[in-house]
Amino acid sequence: MRQSRRLFWFPLLAILACALVGGLYGQRVKAADDPSRSDQTVSQGLDSFARVFALVQGNYADKVDSDKAVFGPENVNTLGAIPGMLRTLDPHSNFLDARTFARFTENQEGKYYGVGMRILTVPAAMGKWTTTVTEPMAGSPAFHAGVRPGDVIMAVDGKPAEDMDGELVAKTLKGPRGTVVHVTISREGYDKPLDFAITRQEITGMSVDDYFLAQPGIAYAHIASFSETTGSELAAALKKLGGRNLKGVVLDLRGNPGGILQAAVDVADQFLEKGQLIVYHNGRNSPEERYRARSTGEGADYPIVVLIDHQTASAAEIVTGALQDHDRALVMGQTSFGKGLVQKVYPLSEGTGLLLTTAHYYTPSGRLIQRNYENVSLYDYLYAPRHDAPAHPDLHRTDGGRQVYGGGGITPDIQVDDQAVSPVETKLLATDACPDFLQCGPFFDFGRHYLGVHKTVARDFMPDDSTLAEFREFAAKDGVTLSDKDFKDHADFIKNHLRDLLVGMIYGEDEARHMSLVSDSMVQKAIGALPQAAALATHAKKYMAAHAVPES
Repeated sequence: MRQSRRLFWFPLLAILACALVGGLYGQRVKAADDPSRSDQTVSQGLDSFARVFALVQGNYADKVDSDKAVFGPENVNTLGAIPGMLRTLDPHSNFLDARTFARFTENQEGKYYGVGMRILTVPAAMGKWTTTVTEPMAGSPAFHAGVRPGDVIMAVDGKPAEDMDGELVAKTLKGPRGTVVHVTISREGYDKPLDFAITRQEITGMSVDDYFLAQPGIAYAHIASFSETTGSELAAALKKLGGRNLKGVVLDLRGNPGGILQAAVDVADQFLEKGQLIVYHNGRNSPEERYRARSTGEGADYPIVVLIDHQTASAAEIVTGALQDHDRALVMGQTSFGKGLVQKVYPLSEGTGLLLTTAHYYTPSGRLIQRNYENVSLYDYLYAPRHDAPAHPDLHRTDGGRQVYGGGGITPDIQVDDQAVSPVETKLLATDACPDFLQCGPFFDFGRHYLGVHKTVARDFMPDDSTLAEFREFAAKDGVTLSDKDFKDHADFIKNHLRDLLVGMIYGEDEARHMSLVSDSMVQKAIGALPQAAALATHAKKYMAAHAVPES
C-alpha cells in the first residue's frame, strides 16, 4: 500500500506545478494562451519541485515520509505539498484522503446502510475512547430499537468500543441491508448494560429533515443540505402538507451548507415557471452552462418566504438567489455565506479525491454568489463576522426591477439579526457533548440524569417548578451557579430547553424541533411576511408585462 501511494503521487506533480507558475490566476490564464510558453513553464515548475523534494529527502535531519510530505499527515492540521498548493488557489479546492473522500461520497449520495445514529467519540485515559450517542435519527432502526441520546456505546458485535475511534465505530455499525448488529450500551440510571439487536436498513439522511403545517394551509420545510434525494423529498413533503392547495410556504435554509448542484436545480424547479433561468456557471476552461426550470410551475401560486443566515451556502444560495431574482420569494434573515465556486470531483488512486474549482456560479440576474477571499486568511474567511452587504456591491435587478447585489452572498430583502444570547445563556449552552439539534450545556447531562431516574416523559411534557429547582441544583454541581435573579429571569429559557431536550430524547429530534419552532420568532415573522411575498410576485408579473418588448 505504501509503495503504491509513493508511485501515485508522481502523476500529480503536473497538478502541483500549477501552483509554481506565477502564483496568480490571471498569470496562469495568460500562460495558457501560449502553448509553447505554458509547456516550458510547467517543465520548469516540475524541475524546481523535483530538486527541492530531492534536497529535502537527501538532507533532512530525519527520514522523510513521502506520503506525509506530499499529502500531509492524516487527522492533523498540517498541510502537505498538494493540499498546500490547493490552498493558494481558493478556500474550497481541496485534496481528500481516503476516509474523507468516502464520507464526502456518502453525503453526496444521501444514503447508506446502517442503524441511523450520530455519535461523538472522544479520547479517554490510556489510549482508549468513549463513544456517546448524540442522536438516533428519527425513524431509523436505532430510534425504533430504543437507543437514546447520551447512551454510551460499550461494544459493537462483541468488540469493545473503547478500543475503536469514531471512524471505526461508525464503520462497524454499517453493513449490508437486512443484517443484524449487536450494540451494548451503558445508560445512566440502569444497573446493567443494555443489549440491542438492530437490523441495518437504508439510511437516507433525510436532507428535508423537518416539515409540518405551521398554521392551517401554511407549510414549513427545513432543508439541512442538498443531496441526490432532496428534490424528491421536498416534493413529497409539500404534497403531503397540501400541495397546490397550500396558502403559503416558509422554506428554511438556515445553517444549510449546500451540496449537489442538481439538487438545488430540482428544488428551485418546483417553484418557478417552465423556462425560467435558475443558475448558470462558467470558467476559464469550463463552457457556460445554464440550468432552467423544466416543470410547468404546478403549485407555484402560493407565496414563499425563504429564511437564510450566515451559514447558508453554495446550493442553498443558488435556490435563494433564483427565487429572489425572479421575485418568486421574499428572503429574510442575514446575508448568506457567499460560496459560489463550481467544484468538480476528480476521483484519484486508492480511494482519494480532488475537489477543484472549475467555474463560478451566477444567479439569473447575473449576480456572482462568491464573496471575495483574496488577502483574507482561511480562518477569517470561514469564521470572521460577516457584513450585511458586500464591500463593493455589483448592482443587478430582479424581474420586478428591484435592486440586488452580487459578489457577497445573498442579501436578504428583510434583515433580521440573530437574537442576542445573554451571558447566563452562554454559560448554560457551553458543552462538548450535545445533540446536533440542541446546543445545550448542563442540559444534556441533566437530561441523562433525569431519564435515568424517571425513565421517560410524556409527549406534551413541560417542566414544573420542582424540575426547574432540580436542574438548578444539578447545574451548580456542573459548575454553573445561578443567582436567584438570573434563575428567575431565565426561567422560560430553561423550561423550554429542558422540554425540547427531554422530549427529543424520548420521541425524536423532529418532535422536539416542532415544539421549538412554534416559538421561533424568525418563523413567526416569516409567516407574517407571506402577504408581502405574494405582493412581490404580483408586482413582478405586472412589471414584466409593462416592460415587455413588443414583437415586430
